[in-house]
Amino acid sequence: MSVDRPLLLLVAALAALLIGGLAVWVRRRRIRAAEGWSRALGEAARVHGRRSPWLLAGVALFAGIGLAGPRWGNAERMNESRALNLVLVVDISRSMLAQDVAPDRLSRALGVGRRLVQDHPGDRLGLIAFAARPYLLAPLTLDQSALAMQLDALDPEVASEGGSGVAAALEQARAVLGAAVEGGDKAVILLTDGESFEGERALAAAGAAVRGDGVTLVVVPVGTPEGARIPTSDGGWHQDATGVDVVTRRRDDLLEAIVGAANGVLIPPDAPDPAGEVRRALARLERATARDRAAAERVPRGWLFALAAAALLGVQTLSRRSAALAVLALVCGGGTLPAQRPSTGAQLLQRGDTAGAGAAFLAEARRRGSDTAWFNAGTAALVAGDYPTAQDALARATVSLDPTLRRLALYNLGTALLQQARRDTTRRDTLLAAAASHLRSALQLDPGDAAAKFNYELARRLQPPPPPAGGGGGGQSPPPPPPPPSGASGAPREGMSEAEAEQVLGAMERAERATRQELARRQRRGQPPTGPDW
Repeated sequence: MSVDRPLLLLVAALAALLIGGLAVWVRRRRIRAAEGWSRALGEAARVHGRRSPWLLAGVALFAGIGLAGPRWGNAERMNESRALNLVLVVDISRSMLAQDVAPDRLSRALGVGRRLVQDHPGDRLGLIAFAARPYLLAPLTLDQSALAMQLDALDPEVASEGGSGVAAALEQARAVLGAAVEGGDKAVILLTDGESFEGERALAAAGAAVRGDGVTLVVVPVGTPEGARIPTSDGGWHQDATGVDVVTRRRDDLLEAIVGAANGVLIPPDAPDPAGEVRRALARLERATARDRAAAERVPRGWLFALAAAALLGVQTLSRRSAALAVLALVCGGGTLPAQRPSTGAQLLQRGDTAGAGAAFLAEARRRGSDTAWFNAGTAALVAGDYPTAQDALARATVSLDPTLRRLALYNLGTALLQQARRDTTRRDTLLAAAASHLRSALQLDPGDAAAKFNYELARRLQPPPPPAGGGGGGQSPPPPPPPPSGASGAPREGMSEAEAEQVLGAMERAERATRQELARRQRRGQPPTGPDW
């Protein structure tokens, strides 16, 4: 249980004592005045109104508690919308770093993706990123803010395998849409340069499968047919197995094969507004009702105490019709209790004022000090890009006794540190280590959280690889595995089941295995077994 205004609880108790005492004093004065007229009238005055002081004190107490804003019990709110089911499929292979379009192909594709999220606020959106294999980052949801945050974190470094597998990504999108039982028509929006090593026949088969499911395919090509070299992080150019610089080109032939087999829509590569073209292509689809559950904070219960106060006042009114009627009129004319109104931050957030909502949530958190208020303040600051404020507020929310709120705060805190690490190169390693630590803690609370797993692996991959053991040469041994997290041992930590521990350690093992494979590939400089890696 929590209270919006704890000070009013003390005020309610004092008001109950004051009103009860005043009622006792008034009753004694009335009895003495009645006895002055006659003994019989005094006896009648003693009989009537014995319960009035208690009733009036109860009215004051319950009314004060209701005004304090008590809350308890969590609830879920249901979001409902007339929606389409849309899955964004974004190519994050290395070829998307080519700069034949400004600033590069990936940035151009992500810009289109953000516009689509902004232009479809009432639709159910999902997100899949792919390189050699697809990654489901967000299932179909009406929460566009979470999907926009995932878009901002996309980078070729998050993919564990180099290469480009468009057909596998389309198969993953089909699976996501096939599980949708609500909403209207379904569509896949593919943003890619067309580079794929699966072959034209496999791509045509994937497009035909999309059409067979009754799904509309919209392809947004990026890049140019002339192509460009692929830059690397060290300032050089990506090379193939023979040491020749790779030139990647937009593969219109493969894109046309997919679109033709799917009977889909190919957005013109030179379209000035690709997002607008996609919106027009989707305009002919039919929407239907879709619902999505979202967790709500503790439910306001002030109305229960207001109802109790009204009931006591009603009893008093029936027995003593004088002052009670005036108090009843005052209560009924006072309007709704402030505890039932949405907070200022929530009202600003509904109007789209993220910065104002963050400031309001922060002021509320400093005033109330509740974990939910700190979480709201930190999340709003994270969306607004104010990472220091977000980290401070979310760190306070991570001590919550509510496991769900604590997990969400840990996840958002890790994401905030991860976002800041991508911008602050001087403290990059420290921020990445802290992000991995918080995301690992979130996974310990919910090992099945796919978003936390993805960001945890992303934080680990962005950290510099451990130095090789030995002084160099062809006889170097592979780098040792990273040390276990703080407090870890051979057995699962207290509070985690064996299965949960295996999932967390499995994510670490996959990250380490990918690092070793990359180091071995660079030492061999041979053709990787999975084919081209761009």
